[in-house]
Amino acid sequence: MSADHTAASTTGSLYVVAAPSGAGKTTLVRLLLERTSDVQLSISYTTRAPRPGEQDGREYHFVAVDRFKSMISADEFLEWAEVHGNYYGTSKTWIAGELAAGRDVLLEIDWQGAQQVRRIFPQAIGIFVLPPSMEELTRRLTGRGTDAADVVARRLAAAQAEMSHVGEFDYVIINDRLEQALDELDTVVKSARLRLANQRARHAGLFERMTCQ
Repeated sequence: MSADHTAASTTGSLYVVAAPSGAGKTTLVRLLLERTSDVQLSISYTTRAPRPGEQDGREYHFVAVDRFKSMISADEFLEWAEVHGNYYGTSKTWIAGELAAGRDVLLEIDWQGAQQVRRIFPQAIGIFVLPPSMEELTRRLTGRGTDAADVVARRLAAAQAEMSHVGEFDYVIINDRLEQALDELDTVVKSARLRLANQRARHAGLFERMTCQ
């Protein structure tokens, strides 16, 4: 599927939300989905072990490394990456089907995945979530209590490199106060639906009737 064909046949919006670990991306996405029923969350595949409370098919599709690599060989992923020693990937077929049917889809991925998504869906709306400071990012990662100290140290070391890619995104949300950040994310999602290309695709008949000379 070429990027041009995908853009032309898509009526749904694709939102790509990225952030360094600990910036609050997952919490913001969860709260947004609780607030609106108009956005479908893409469930990624991963080879990492489930954390306490996570369920297969809800947070992720948890698979073995061998199966993940076979899916790569079969070109089943829209994007995939190795992050902190684990693989993550997004189903290309599912995304294309949802967008073609006019349903909005949200991807919660890293900046590497966002680059791969834009090659196939150049109309994707990129949203980057920043923490208010490195000190706050350190506090959040340490306070999770779900990762070992060496994992936290690696993520802090990688955070600044990840944040250097913020310029590749269309919108930036600084997650200092959660409620404000959520309102801003909701605003981006709603305003993107009103772009000319989206409105023309979703209301083709109306545009033809109202704009014909």
